[in-house]
Amino acid sequence: MAGGRGVRMGAAVPKQYLALAGRPILAHTLAAFQAVEEIGRIVLVLPAEDVREQGGQILLDDAPRIPVTVVPGGSERQGSVQNGVATLTDLGDEAVVLIHDGVRPFVAPELIRRLIPAARHWGACIPVVPVTETVKRVDARGIIVASADRGPLRLAQTPQAFRLGIFRRAIQAAKTSGLKATDDAALVEAAGGKVHTIAGSRFNLKITTAEDLALAEAMLAAGGY
Repeated sequence: MAGGRGVRMGAAVPKQYLALAGRPILAHTLAAFQAVEEIGRIVLVLPAEDVREQGGQILLDDAPRIPVTVVPGGSERQGSVQNGVATLTDLGDEAVVLIHDGVRPFVAPELIRRLIPAARHWGACIPVVPVTETVKRVDARGIIVASADRGPLRLAQTPQAFRLGIFRRAIQAAKTSGLKATDDAALVEAAGGKVHTIAGSRFNLKITTAEDLALAEAMLAAGGY
């Protein structure tokens, strides 16, 4: 998923195209999935104008090992997900689809490999990490109104993995009800599905702000990626 404009980054180009160690962020992300033998195809969702103007070739400078289909995104993320899944017409309901943020370049191939059998077994599975800082609820004035128990709280990451039939039904239910969710697992939850979790990684950073990009550069400079 790379169909957004990245307004929170405040850059002249969408954040997925910003350079990270000399390559677009999205190129790093694609490389992680290209390294996983179990992946059969990649659907890359880009802003519609980029697909029209450049045919999606801005990131595919090398012949990919896994076929890549480039499709235009929608007006918001949920619509972009629908556009991507809509290309999988030849796959049956038991196939596994993994939906990933294009600006999470440090996703480990090992995490991707763990999610595939988990989704095949349970139907829906996402990686999560514990909340380690105190969570406060504040009002419109910025005044604390409550402190949440962080014990059962988790931060959701991507890729989020689903059996395709389960996710197709969740998308249709959301279209019927008008639901707008902040992540793909929420669509399955709203449709009555059970979403299981596995341990994610704090290194699976989502690059949203300039500070995140600086942290990503530091992570690469440290030699771990």
